[in-house]
Amino acid sequence: MEGKTPEITIPQARRLMQSLDSSHAVGLRDRAIIAIMIYTAARVGAVASLRRGDLYDVGDQYCLRFAEKGGKSREIPVRHDLQQFVRAYLSAGEMEYANKSNPLFRTTIGKTKKLTHNGMTAGDITRMVKRRMRDACLPARLSPHSFRVATITDLLSQGVPLEDVQNLAGHADPRTTRLYDRRNRKVTRNIVERISV
Repeated sequence: MEGKTPEITIPQARRLMQSLDSSHAVGLRDRAIIAIMIYTAARVGAVASLRRGDLYDVGDQYCLRFAEKGGKSREIPVRHDLQQFVRAYLSAGEMEYANKSNPLFRTTIGKTKKLTHNGMTAGDITRMVKRRMRDACLPARLSPHSFRVATITDLLSQGVPLEDVQNLAGHADPRTTRLYDRRNRKVTRNIVERISV
C-alpha cells in the first residue's frame, strides 16, 4: 500500500531550486525553506515552528531541532549546502545574532521583499511553495508534503535501511514510512511501458 501524496521527482526538485532568485532575502528565505524540507524530510508545520535557536552549532556541524507531532522533538544534522543556504538567508535578513526565540522564517511586507518580525505559518509556507512551483512550471498537484515522499523514496532507492529512513522521517512505525515509498509504482510503470500493443 502507498500513500496518496504525489512525489516531486529529483529533476523537478532541482529545477525548482535552480529557479529561485537568490539576489534578495525573500528568495534566500524560500530557498532555505525548500531545502530544509528536501534535506530533512521535515513536515511543513515543523519547518514553520522553527525558531532562530533551533539552528545551532554542535562543534563539528550544525543541527536543526524540529518540534514534531505529539510534542516530540528531533534533531537532524544539517548538510553543508543546506547550512550555506540557511546562513545566506540569515545574513541577508540580518538575523545572524537574532534572539533565539525569534521565528527562523519570517513573513514579508507585501511584494516589497522586506521581512517582517512575524513568523511564517504552515499555510504561508504552503502558499509560497505552490507559488514557487507554479513559477517553475511544475504540476499544480505537488505540495510541500511531496518533498517528504521524494526524500524517503530516494533514500530507500539508494539502499539506506528502512529503519534509518524511518528515523529521519520521524515515523514511529515503519509501515508509515513505507506509505511514502514510490519505488514499486516506478517498477509497475516500467512494466506497463513495455506492453507492445
